[in-house]
Amino acid sequence: MDYRVISADCHIDLPWLPENLFASEARADLKDRMPYVAETEKGRYWVSKNGAQFGLQNGMGSAGRRYVPGQIHRSDRMAEQGLYHDGERGIRRLTEPDLRLKDQDLDGVQGEVLYGILGAAMRLGDNDAADEMMRIYNAWLADFCATHPDRFAGLATIPSHDVEAAVREVARVAKRGALRGIEVANTHDMAPLFDPSWEPLWSAAEEAGLPVHYHTIGPRMDYDYDTMGHLQRRQAFAVHITSFQLAMSKIIMETIYGGVLEAHPGLKLVIGESGIGWIPYILEHMDLEWEDQFKDLTLTMKPSDYWHRQCYATYQSDPIGIRLLDILGEDNVMWGSDFPHPDGVWPDSQAFIARELADVPEAIRRKIVCENAAKLYGFGA
Repeated sequence: MDYRVISADCHIDLPWLPENLFASEARADLKDRMPYVAETEKGRYWVSKNGAQFGLQNGMGSAGRRYVPGQIHRSDRMAEQGLYHDGERGIRRLTEPDLRLKDQDLDGVQGEVLYGILGAAMRLGDNDAADEMMRIYNAWLADFCATHPDRFAGLATIPSHDVEAAVREVARVAKRGALRGIEVANTHDMAPLFDPSWEPLWSAAEEAGLPVHYHTIGPRMDYDYDTMGHLQRRQAFAVHITSFQLAMSKIIMETIYGGVLEAHPGLKLVIGESGIGWIPYILEHMDLEWEDQFKDLTLTMKPSDYWHRQCYATYQSDPIGIRLLDILGEDNVMWGSDFPHPDGVWPDSQAFIARELADVPEAIRRKIVCENAAKLYGFGA
């Protein structure tokens, strides 16, 4: 494979999965607690018997929204390629391997890293069933990626509510060997990453050689939407969307200040869809505070050194961040299209790359759009 562009942030979303996947593969005592597709007056929707909602079958984005023309420009560009129309006809372009490859070929992408269904698993509101749901998905994803291992690098979905369950799933994934990393559930109520309870997970991931990923979920929003009018709700949503990536600073600070990367020098940490323009400020400020008052932490070098040694961030469009590559590190940044999410850049990835990296030296450009991801995930190995 002649790799020129690898997307380090793409997605498999629950609404596009085979509709009988979870019920058919779950163990007997959990079958009735799995997501399934039900006929409703609005169409076919993914639901569960405990009342959880997962969106329209083959709907838009991770939440399975119905596509509305003219509402989101990027979604309109995707709709022009027939994606949502095919979904309405039951053609699962996103989860049939050969069909997905055609869409990535259209966008000039030779390899992709696949984030999964953690958001849907958390919405289930049933930890035991969610653990089973993740196990089933990880097995399905391994089979999916095995069809074209030179094109797909899947990330196993790993729970965060129970570290013992997380470690068991890491062991299962590592034993099979088909997936290239783990994505740990990123929730607002999980224990801080410097909490000692996480130690077995760091050790398991480091031993397995599986990079650990946290994908952005946005900041916790405490607005009282029920008391707001339409305009205020739109304003609150705009705040949420615009500040989405900034919440990932917590992941960086907790793992570095917490000594996780000091204790596990072989561990690789990736923050997905995080953007990059804000990271230099965080690194500089962490170094400043460490020098000024936190030398008592269990660190043997300044915080930014751990970033450069062990961390990565993905972005799809970030002209400001590209200007700061000398601080970020050319080896620590990976481009991703975010396909097939409505804030991604498919099918216009090549135009975005050409425009935003026009002034970047070719050797560095190759690292950002291809080589860094190829090395981390073993494309071409």
